[in-house]
Amino acid sequence: MRILHTSDWHLGQKFLHNDRETEHRLALDWLRHCIETHRVDALIVSGDIFDVGNPPNYALQLYYRFLTGLLGTSCRNIVITGGNHDSPSTLDAPRELLQALNIQVLGAAPENPEDALFELKDEQGRLLAVVAAVPFLRDRDLRQGGNTTSGFDRVARVREGIVQHFQQLAACAEPYRQYKIPILATGHLYAFGAASSDKQDNIYLGDVANIEAGQFPDIFDYVALGHIHRAQAIGDAAHIRYSGSLLPLSFSEVKDDKSVCLLDFEGQKLKSIEQIPVPVFRRLKTIQGDLEGVKESLQRFAERPHGSLTPWVEVMIETDQYVPQMDVQLRDFAAGMDLELLKIRVTRIGVHPDSDAETSGVALEDLDVADVFKKRCEQFQIPDAESSALMQTFLELRQWMQENQDATLNQPAA
Repeated sequence: MRILHTSDWHLGQKFLHNDRETEHRLALDWLRHCIETHRVDALIVSGDIFDVGNPPNYALQLYYRFLTGLLGTSCRNIVITGGNHDSPSTLDAPRELLQALNIQVLGAAPENPEDALFELKDEQGRLLAVVAAVPFLRDRDLRQGGNTTSGFDRVARVREGIVQHFQQLAACAEPYRQYKIPILATGHLYAFGAASSDKQDNIYLGDVANIEAGQFPDIFDYVALGHIHRAQAIGDAAHIRYSGSLLPLSFSEVKDDKSVCLLDFEGQKLKSIEQIPVPVFRRLKTIQGDLEGVKESLQRFAERPHGSLTPWVEVMIETDQYVPQMDVQLRDFAAGMDLELLKIRVTRIGVHPDSDAETSGVALEDLDVADVFKKRCEQFQIPDAESSALMQTFLELRQWMQENQDATLNQPAA
Protein backbone atom coordinates (compact mmCIF):
# COMPACT_ATOMS: atom_id res chain seq x y z
CA MET A 1 0.00 0.00 0.00
CA ARG A 2 1.23 3.51 -0.84
CA ILE A 3 0.34 6.46 1.41
CA LEU A 4 1.21 10.14 1.06
CA HIS A 5 1.55 12.28 4.20
CA THR A 6 1.32 16.07 4.10
CA SER A 7 0.25 18.84 6.48
CA ASP A 8 0.20 22.57 7.21
CA TRP A 9 -1.24 23.89 3.98
CA HIS A 10 -2.43 27.11 5.65
CA LEU A 11 -4.81 27.93 2.81
CA GLY A 12 -5.87 31.56 2.96
CA GLN A 13 -2.65 32.77 4.57
CA LYS A 14 -1.73 36.43 4.21
CA PHE A 15 2.00 36.94 3.73
CA LEU A 16 2.62 40.43 5.10
CA HIS A 17 -0.83 41.43 3.79
CA ASN A 18 -0.28 39.71 0.40
CA ASP A 19 -2.60 36.83 -0.48
CA ARG A 20 -1.14 33.55 -1.74
CA GLU A 21 -4.04 32.17 -3.74
CA THR A 22 -1.95 31.57 -6.87
CA GLU A 23 0.84 29.82 -4.96
CA HIS A 24 -1.56 27.56 -3.12
CA ARG A 25 -3.41 26.72 -6.31
CA LEU A 26 -0.12 25.75 -7.99
CA ALA A 27 0.95 23.75 -4.93
CA LEU A 28 -2.31 21.78 -4.77
CA ASP A 29 -2.22 21.16 -8.53
CA TRP A 30 1.29 19.79 -8.10
CA LEU A 31 0.18 17.65 -5.15
CA ARG A 32 -2.64 16.13 -7.18
CA HIS A 33 -0.21 15.41 -10.02
CA CYS A 34 2.20 13.84 -7.51
CA ILE A 35 -0.56 11.56 -6.20
CA GLU A 36 -1.49 10.50 -9.73
CA THR A 37 2.14 9.98 -10.84
CA HIS A 38 3.07 7.82 -7.84
CA ARG A 39 -0.21 5.89 -7.83
CA VAL A 40 -0.93 6.80 -4.21
CA ASP A 41 -3.62 4.72 -2.49
CA ALA A 42 -4.33 7.02 0.46
CA LEU A 43 -3.68 10.61 1.49
CA ILE A 44 -3.22 11.82 5.09
CA VAL A 45 -3.32 15.55 5.91
CA SER A 46 -2.24 16.24 9.50
CA GLY A 47 -3.79 19.57 10.36
CA ASP A 48 -3.72 23.29 9.62
CA ILE A 49 -5.58 22.95 6.36
CA PHE A 50 -6.50 26.61 6.68
CA ASP A 51 -4.60 29.52 8.18
CA VAL A 52 -7.55 30.95 10.11
CA GLY A 53 -10.71 29.51 11.59
CA ASN A 54 -12.94 31.45 9.21
CA PRO A 55 -11.04 31.11 5.90
CA PRO A 56 -11.78 33.28 2.84
CA ASN A 57 -14.03 31.82 0.16
CA TYR A 58 -11.17 31.28 -2.29
CA ALA A 59 -9.39 29.09 0.29
CA LEU A 60 -12.49 26.93 0.68
CA GLN A 61 -12.80 26.68 -3.09
CA LEU A 62 -9.18 25.54 -3.39
CA TYR A 63 -9.78 22.90 -0.72
CA TYR A 64 -12.91 21.40 -2.27
CA ARG A 65 -11.52 21.69 -5.80
CA PHE A 66 -8.49 19.66 -4.73
CA LEU A 67 -10.57 16.96 -3.01
CA THR A 68 -12.96 16.52 -5.92
CA GLY A 69 -9.99 16.47 -8.30
CA LEU A 70 -8.84 13.22 -6.67
CA LEU A 71 -12.07 11.41 -7.50
CA GLY A 72 -11.39 8.70 -10.04
CA THR A 73 -7.67 8.53 -9.25
CA SER A 74 -5.85 5.71 -7.47
CA CYS A 75 -6.27 7.65 -4.19
CA ARG A 76 -9.46 6.06 -2.87
CA ASN A 77 -8.97 7.03 0.78
CA ILE A 78 -8.34 10.46 2.31
CA VAL A 79 -7.97 11.27 6.02
CA ILE A 80 -7.93 14.92 7.11
CA THR A 81 -7.51 16.12 10.70
CA GLY A 82 -7.78 19.60 12.14
CA GLY A 83 -4.88 21.69 13.43
CA ASN A 84 -4.70 24.52 15.93
CA HIS A 85 -5.32 27.04 13.11
CA ASP A 86 -8.43 25.22 11.93
CA SER A 87 -12.00 25.68 13.12
CA PRO A 88 -13.40 22.21 13.91
CA SER A 89 -16.89 23.28 12.83
CA THR A 90 -15.61 24.55 9.47
CA LEU A 91 -13.88 21.25 8.75
CA ASP A 92 -16.68 19.06 10.09
CA ALA A 93 -19.59 20.87 8.41
CA PRO A 94 -19.52 18.78 5.18
CA ARG A 95 -18.29 15.64 6.95
CA GLU A 96 -21.18 13.34 6.04
CA LEU A 97 -21.10 14.38 2.39
CA LEU A 98 -17.34 13.84 2.20
CA GLN A 99 -17.63 10.43 3.88
CA ALA A 100 -19.67 9.26 0.89
CA LEU A 101 -16.57 10.02 -1.21
CA ASN A 102 -14.20 8.06 1.10
CA ILE A 103 -12.93 11.35 2.56
CA GLN A 104 -12.75 11.15 6.36
CA VAL A 105 -12.53 14.49 8.18
CA LEU A 106 -12.02 14.97 11.92
CA GLY A 107 -11.93 18.58 13.07
CA ALA A 108 -11.98 17.83 16.80
CA ALA A 109 -11.53 14.77 18.99
CA PRO A 110 -14.80 12.79 19.35
CA GLU A 111 -16.17 11.75 22.73
CA ASN A 112 -15.95 8.07 21.74
CA PRO A 113 -12.31 7.21 20.83
CA GLU A 114 -13.47 4.46 18.45
CA ASP A 115 -15.05 7.13 16.24
CA ALA A 116 -11.52 8.35 15.48
CA LEU A 117 -10.50 5.05 13.86
CA PHE A 118 -10.83 5.10 10.07
CA GLU A 119 -10.59 1.98 7.93
CA LEU A 120 -8.90 2.32 4.54
CA LYS A 121 -10.19 -0.12 1.92
CA ASP A 122 -9.58 -0.98 -1.72
CA GLU A 123 -12.12 -1.13 -4.57
CA GLN A 124 -13.22 -4.60 -3.51
CA GLY A 125 -13.80 -3.48 0.09
CA ARG A 126 -10.76 -5.28 1.45
CA LEU A 127 -9.21 -3.72 4.54
CA LEU A 128 -5.81 -2.18 3.72
CA ALA A 129 -4.95 -0.08 6.77
CA VAL A 130 -6.37 1.71 9.80
CA VAL A 131 -5.72 5.32 10.81
CA ALA A 132 -6.11 6.51 14.41
CA ALA A 133 -6.94 10.13 13.62
CA VAL A 134 -5.79 12.64 16.22
CA PRO A 135 -6.47 16.31 15.46
CA PHE A 136 -5.11 19.19 17.52
CA LEU A 137 -6.28 18.34 21.03
CA ARG A 138 -7.79 21.39 22.65
CA ASP A 139 -7.70 22.20 26.33
CA ARG A 140 -11.17 20.76 26.93
CA ASP A 141 -10.00 17.43 25.46
CA LEU A 142 -7.03 17.12 27.81
CA ARG A 143 -7.73 18.53 31.26
CA GLN A 144 -10.67 16.64 32.63
CA GLY A 145 -11.58 17.67 36.16
CA GLY A 146 -9.29 18.51 39.05
CA ASN A 147 -7.75 21.80 40.09
CA THR A 148 -4.28 23.05 39.24
CA THR A 149 -2.24 25.31 41.46
CA SER A 150 0.48 26.45 39.06
CA GLY A 151 1.46 26.72 35.44
CA PHE A 152 3.67 23.66 35.89
CA ASP A 153 0.64 21.61 37.00
CA ARG A 154 -1.27 22.70 33.91
CA VAL A 155 1.61 21.79 31.61
CA ALA A 156 1.96 18.37 33.26
CA ARG A 157 -1.75 17.71 32.89
CA VAL A 158 -1.69 18.65 29.21
CA ARG A 159 1.24 16.32 28.55
CA GLU A 160 -0.42 13.52 30.48
CA GLY A 161 -3.67 14.06 28.58
CA ILE A 162 -1.93 13.86 25.20
CA VAL A 163 -0.19 10.59 26.09
CA GLN A 164 -3.42 9.09 27.47
CA HIS A 165 -5.30 10.05 24.31
CA PHE A 166 -2.85 8.16 22.11
CA GLN A 167 -2.92 5.20 24.51
CA GLN A 168 -6.72 5.07 24.33
CA LEU A 169 -6.65 4.98 20.54
CA ALA A 170 -3.92 2.34 20.60
CA ALA A 171 -6.14 0.14 22.79
CA CYS A 172 -9.06 0.63 20.39
CA ALA A 173 -6.85 -0.26 17.42
CA GLU A 174 -5.43 -3.41 19.03
CA PRO A 175 -8.04 -5.80 17.48
CA TYR A 176 -6.86 -4.78 14.00
CA ARG A 177 -3.38 -6.16 14.63
CA GLN A 178 -4.63 -9.68 13.80
CA TYR A 179 -5.14 -8.62 10.17
CA LYS A 180 -1.43 -7.83 9.66
CA ILE A 181 -2.18 -4.43 8.15
CA PRO A 182 -0.55 -1.05 8.82
CA ILE A 183 -1.92 0.89 11.79
CA LEU A 184 -1.14 4.59 11.57
CA ALA A 185 -1.80 7.62 13.75
CA THR A 186 -1.89 11.34 13.12
CA GLY A 187 -1.06 14.19 15.49
CA HIS A 188 -0.84 17.96 15.49
CA LEU A 189 1.53 18.97 18.28
CA TYR A 190 5.12 19.73 19.21
CA ALA A 191 7.17 16.56 19.70
CA PHE A 192 10.34 16.59 21.77
CA GLY A 193 13.43 17.02 19.60
CA ALA A 194 11.68 18.69 16.64
CA ALA A 195 13.47 21.68 15.11
CA SER A 196 11.62 24.61 13.55
CA SER A 197 12.77 27.62 11.58
CA ASP A 198 10.26 29.92 13.24
CA LYS A 199 8.50 30.14 16.60
CA GLN A 200 5.93 27.33 16.62
CA ASP A 201 6.20 26.00 20.15
CA ASN A 202 3.44 27.92 21.95
CA ILE A 203 0.69 25.49 21.01
CA TYR A 204 -0.39 24.43 24.52
CA LEU A 205 -0.39 27.20 27.09
CA GLY A 206 3.22 28.18 26.43
CA ASP A 207 4.51 24.64 26.73
CA VAL A 208 7.44 23.61 24.53
CA ALA A 209 7.57 19.84 24.01
CA ASN A 210 4.20 18.08 24.26
CA ILE A 211 5.26 14.45 23.84
CA GLU A 212 8.40 12.35 23.37
CA ALA A 213 8.90 9.88 20.54
CA GLY A 214 9.00 6.98 23.00
CA GLN A 215 5.56 7.89 24.36
CA PHE A 216 3.77 7.06 21.11
CA PRO A 217 2.41 3.49 21.48
CA ASP A 218 4.36 0.80 19.63
CA ILE A 219 1.24 -0.38 17.81
CA PHE A 220 1.51 2.54 15.39
CA ASP A 221 3.56 1.60 12.34
CA TYR A 222 3.74 5.26 11.28
CA VAL A 223 2.84 8.53 13.04
CA ALA A 224 1.98 11.37 10.63
CA LEU A 225 2.62 14.64 12.44
CA GLY A 226 1.73 18.23 11.66
CA HIS A 227 2.42 21.66 13.22
CA ILE A 228 6.19 21.98 12.71
CA HIS A 229 6.85 23.38 9.24
CA ARG A 230 10.26 21.77 8.71
CA ALA A 231 10.18 18.19 7.37
CA GLN A 232 11.96 15.81 9.77
CA ALA A 233 11.87 12.57 11.69
CA ILE A 234 11.74 12.70 15.49
CA GLY A 235 15.06 11.54 16.90
CA ASP A 236 15.92 8.00 15.85
CA ALA A 237 12.28 7.14 15.15
CA ALA A 238 12.14 7.26 11.35
CA HIS A 239 8.46 6.25 11.40
CA ILE A 240 7.46 9.28 13.52
CA ARG A 241 7.83 12.39 11.43
CA TYR A 242 6.64 15.76 10.28
CA SER A 243 5.98 16.18 6.59
CA GLY A 244 6.48 19.94 6.96
CA SER A 245 4.43 22.68 5.35
CA LEU A 246 3.60 22.69 1.67
CA LEU A 247 4.93 26.25 1.19
CA PRO A 248 7.36 28.41 3.18
CA LEU A 249 5.12 30.46 5.46
CA SER A 250 7.63 33.13 6.50
CA PHE A 251 11.01 34.46 5.46
CA SER A 252 12.56 32.35 8.23
CA GLU A 253 11.60 29.19 6.29
CA VAL A 254 13.27 30.04 2.98
CA LYS A 255 16.16 27.64 3.63
CA ASP A 256 13.87 24.71 4.45
CA ASP A 257 13.36 22.16 1.67
CA LYS A 258 9.60 21.65 1.47
CA SER A 259 8.45 18.10 0.79
CA VAL A 260 5.76 15.47 1.25
CA CYS A 261 6.30 11.94 2.61
CA LEU A 262 5.62 8.91 0.42
CA LEU A 263 5.22 5.68 2.40
CA ASP A 264 5.37 2.20 0.95
CA PHE A 265 3.96 -0.66 3.02
CA GLU A 266 4.27 -4.34 2.27
CA GLY A 267 1.61 -5.87 4.45
CA GLN A 268 2.17 -4.45 7.91
CA LYS A 269 5.82 -3.59 7.31
CA LEU A 270 6.90 -0.08 6.36
CA LYS A 271 9.31 -0.78 3.49
CA SER A 272 10.39 2.75 2.59
CA ILE A 273 9.88 6.46 3.25
CA GLU A 274 10.63 8.90 0.46
CA GLN A 275 10.62 12.66 0.80
CA ILE A 276 9.37 14.15 -2.47
CA PRO A 277 10.48 17.79 -2.82
CA VAL A 278 7.81 20.41 -3.49
CA PRO A 279 8.74 22.85 -6.28
CA VAL A 280 9.37 26.51 -5.45
CA PHE A 281 6.47 28.46 -6.93
CA ARG A 282 7.50 31.88 -5.66
CA ARG A 283 11.01 32.72 -4.52
CA LEU A 284 11.34 34.26 -1.05
CA LYS A 285 14.64 35.95 -0.33
CA THR A 286 16.28 37.62 2.68
CA ILE A 287 19.15 40.02 1.94
CA GLN A 288 21.26 41.31 4.82
CA GLY A 289 24.19 43.74 5.06
CA ASP A 290 25.03 47.43 4.94
CA LEU A 291 23.09 49.74 2.63
CA GLU A 292 25.46 49.57 -0.34
CA GLY A 293 25.92 45.82 0.01
CA VAL A 294 22.15 45.30 0.07
CA LYS A 295 21.72 47.40 -3.07
CA GLU A 296 24.34 45.32 -4.90
CA SER A 297 22.67 42.07 -3.77
CA LEU A 298 19.25 43.33 -4.86
CA GLN A 299 20.64 44.16 -8.29
CA ARG A 300 22.23 40.72 -8.73
CA PHE A 301 19.15 38.91 -7.45
CA ALA A 302 16.82 40.82 -9.78
CA GLU A 303 18.89 39.83 -12.82
CA ARG A 304 18.34 36.10 -12.22
CA PRO A 305 15.41 34.21 -13.80
CA HIS A 306 12.66 33.61 -11.23
CA GLY A 307 9.75 31.97 -13.03
CA SER A 308 6.25 33.34 -13.48
CA LEU A 309 5.64 34.71 -9.97
CA THR A 310 7.43 37.85 -8.82
CA PRO A 311 9.85 37.10 -5.94
CA TRP A 312 9.17 38.56 -2.50
CA VAL A 313 12.16 40.06 -0.71
CA GLU A 314 12.95 41.31 2.78
CA VAL A 315 16.10 43.31 3.50
CA MET A 316 17.90 43.73 6.81
CA ILE A 317 20.12 46.81 6.91
CA GLU A 318 22.99 46.93 9.36
CA THR A 319 24.23 50.45 10.06
CA ASP A 320 26.02 52.42 12.78
CA GLN A 321 24.43 55.73 11.84
CA TYR A 322 21.02 57.20 11.16
CA VAL A 323 20.17 57.42 7.45
CA PRO A 324 17.10 59.60 6.71
CA GLN A 325 14.33 57.89 4.72
CA MET A 326 16.36 54.75 4.14
CA ASP A 327 13.25 52.74 3.31
CA VAL A 328 12.25 55.30 0.65
CA GLN A 329 15.75 55.10 -0.86
CA LEU A 330 15.58 51.32 -1.09
CA ARG A 331 12.08 51.22 -2.57
CA ASP A 332 13.05 53.81 -5.18
CA PHE A 333 16.19 51.81 -5.95
CA ALA A 334 14.21 48.56 -6.36
CA ALA A 335 11.46 50.15 -8.47
CA GLY A 336 11.30 48.44 -11.85
CA MET A 337 13.26 45.37 -10.70
CA ASP A 338 11.84 41.88 -11.09
CA LEU A 339 11.06 41.61 -7.37
CA GLU A 340 8.71 43.01 -4.76
CA LEU A 341 10.31 44.50 -1.66
CA LEU A 342 7.95 43.49 1.13
CA LYS A 343 9.87 44.25 4.28
CA ILE A 344 12.71 46.54 5.35
CA ARG A 345 14.33 46.22 8.77
CA VAL A 346 17.11 48.37 10.18
CA THR A 347 19.50 47.16 12.87
CA ARG A 348 21.65 49.79 14.52
CA ILE A 349 25.08 48.30 15.17
CA GLY A 350 26.31 49.05 18.69
CA VAL A 351 22.89 50.08 20.02
CA HIS A 352 22.24 48.83 23.56
CA PRO A 353 19.67 45.98 23.60
CA ASP A 354 17.56 47.88 26.17
CA SER A 355 17.02 50.74 23.73
CA ASP A 356 13.51 51.33 22.47
CA ALA A 357 12.06 49.39 19.53
CA GLU A 358 12.44 52.23 17.03
CA THR A 359 16.22 52.48 17.38
CA SER A 360 16.94 48.78 17.91
CA GLY A 361 15.04 47.68 14.81
CA VAL A 362 12.41 45.56 16.58
CA ALA A 363 9.08 45.97 14.80
CA LEU A 364 5.74 45.11 16.36
CA GLU A 365 4.84 43.02 13.28
CA ASP A 366 7.83 40.77 14.07
CA LEU A 367 6.38 39.86 17.48
CA ASP A 368 3.53 37.50 18.16
CA VAL A 369 0.94 38.13 20.87
CA ALA A 370 2.86 36.10 23.45
CA ASP A 371 6.04 38.10 22.76
CA VAL A 372 4.21 41.37 23.36
CA PHE A 373 2.74 40.08 26.63
CA LYS A 374 6.17 38.88 27.77
CA LYS A 375 7.73 42.26 27.01
CA ARG A 376 5.04 44.01 28.99
CA CYS A 377 5.81 41.75 31.96
CA GLU A 378 9.48 42.66 31.64
CA GLN A 379 8.63 46.34 31.39
CA PHE A 380 6.74 46.17 34.71
CA GLN A 381 9.60 44.13 36.25
CA ILE A 382 7.38 41.19 37.19
CA PRO A 383 9.47 38.36 38.75
CA ASP A 384 10.10 35.34 36.51
CA ALA A 385 8.00 32.93 38.59
CA GLU A 386 4.96 35.23 38.53
CA SER A 387 5.56 36.10 34.88
CA SER A 388 5.50 32.40 33.93
CA ALA A 389 2.19 31.83 35.69
CA LEU A 390 0.71 34.97 34.11
CA MET A 391 1.84 33.78 30.68
CA GLN A 392 0.11 30.42 31.16
CA THR A 393 -3.12 32.15 32.18
CA PHE A 394 -2.89 34.64 29.33
CA LEU A 395 -2.40 31.93 26.70
CA GLU A 396 -5.23 29.88 28.18
CA LEU A 397 -7.53 32.90 27.92
CA ARG A 398 -6.34 33.56 24.38
CA GLN A 399 -7.11 29.97 23.37
CA TRP A 400 -10.55 30.12 24.99
CA MET A 401 -11.37 33.37 23.16
CA GLN A 402 -10.23 31.91 19.82
CA GLU A 403 -12.35 28.79 20.25
CA ASN A 404 -15.43 30.84 21.19
CA GLN A 405 -14.81 33.24 18.31
CA ASP A 406 -14.64 30.32 15.87
CA ALA A 407 -17.87 28.91 17.28
CA THR A 408 -19.62 32.29 16.93
CA LEU A 409 -18.44 32.78 13.34
CA ASN A 410 -19.78 29.37 12.34
CA GLN A 411 -23.22 29.72 13.92
CA PRO A 412 -26.04 29.76 11.34
CA ALA A 413 -27.65 33.12 10.75
CA ALA A 414 -30.96 33.72 12.49
